[in-house]
Amino acid sequence: MAGHSKWANIKHKKAAADAKRGKIWTRLIKEITVAARMGGDDVNSNPRLRLAVEKAADANMPKDNVARAIQRGAGTAEGVNYEEVRYEGYGIAGAAIIVDCLTDNRTRTVAEVRHAFNKYGGNMGTEGSVAFMFKHCGQLMFAPGTNEDALMEAALEAGADDIITDDEGGIEVLCEPYSLSEVRAHLEQAGFKPEVAEVLMKPSTETVFTGEDAQKMQKLLDAIENLDDVQEVFTNAIIEE
Repeated sequence: MAGHSKWANIKHKKAAADAKRGKIWTRLIKEITVAARMGGDDVNSNPRLRLAVEKAADANMPKDNVARAIQRGAGTAEGVNYEEVRYEGYGIAGAAIIVDCLTDNRTRTVAEVRHAFNKYGGNMGTEGSVAFMFKHCGQLMFAPGTNEDALMEAALEAGADDIITDDEGGIEVLCEPYSLSEVRAHLEQAGFKPEVAEVLMKPSTETVFTGEDAQKMQKLLDAIENLDDVQEVFTNAIIEE
């Protein structure tokens, strides 16, 4: 299945994440803590925790940090209790945005998220206002030049749901969210190492932004992503450089 180019977008997102590694570690520690609290401290029986630990390894987080976060979540060490909260809203030209947060103060978080939306030309919506436009799934991205036929065969054997090639030759493999670890392990054993492997909310349709609207949309997304309580931001906007 073919799709328009998004490889440049993926590279930009990855570079931005690498540049904010300290903040990424903070977010991962919160995710590991919550995953361990909700599903226990065994990565083999807690798929959400396993994904968080794998993401921490990808971000080169020290194993001691990971272990302490698991202990806090499992109740064997003291720590802050976080709750999950999701906000939905609209960006420039009505682009859909989902904001997932982990917070110890819901009042503070909603005020900060609303302020970011309002300041940069967006507005918050009600629960469910845009979530129906997204699907919760696992995504693995492979660089242009990857052997598409061989990857497709390996991905289907691994239980992937879909394989999409974009105009630049980047290949996107989609799977069930908590099958990501198994699909990734199978593909790596077959010699295919993904550039990106994550669980996300994938939009069913996308809107391409260029020029001034692209700049405005990027400022809005950056403002939201920079909030301390924000874990993930998903949008159907494709921002072209």
